[in-house]
Amino acid sequence: MTVMTVISGIAGFLDRDNVDTDAILPKQFMKSIKRTGFGKFAFDEWRYLDKGELGMDCSTRPLNPDFDLNNEAYQGAGILVTRSNFGCGSSREHAPWALAEYGFKALIAESFADIFRINCLRNRIAPIVLSAGDIDALFRLTRQRTTITVDLEQQAVECNVGVFRFSMTDADRNRLIQGMDEISLTLRLADKIRGYENRRFESLPWLSG
Repeated sequence: MTVMTVISGIAGFLDRDNVDTDAILPKQFMKSIKRTGFGKFAFDEWRYLDKGELGMDCSTRPLNPDFDLNNEAYQGAGILVTRSNFGCGSSREHAPWALAEYGFKALIAESFADIFRINCLRNRIAPIVLSAGDIDALFRLTRQRTTITVDLEQQAVECNVGVFRFSMTDADRNRLIQGMDEISLTLRLADKIRGYENRRFESLPWLSG
């Protein structure tokens, strides 16, 4: 996995609190357990004027002109700026799968639902928490085509309205930078695990049968 210390991209703005995971990816798309194929259905009930179903060709579906992310200035967005309690509701990992395939590499909000935040880290989406005042400052950029840069090492969000600092634990930051999940973190300790197992069987040989 490549090292990722800086995330830079076009900003998309979703001016809503309490966006739950069913809004991010509606329940009818939960029939598939593949990690791909969900990006075109992200925010489906808000994004389109018709009802979406798994397997549909979304290229011909009518877009909802009133949905924030359908704004022309936000097309190709790689960073989402939103409000508080983003990702609340059920703990489905399909929601960050859909956001990642949509193109988002970082989410900036006042707060995140805890399980959703963990699922984002597992899927290498950076959940960045800023104060309400900082979020308000970013929202002054709405309706503009704006680039935002997230520096994970410096813990800073940079754009043309200023530099905003955020806090993230070393463990979470390093997981994002190095692209590590629970399995890869465990494998880094493989030699120590094997050493422990060998010593355990030497001291308790009856365990091996």
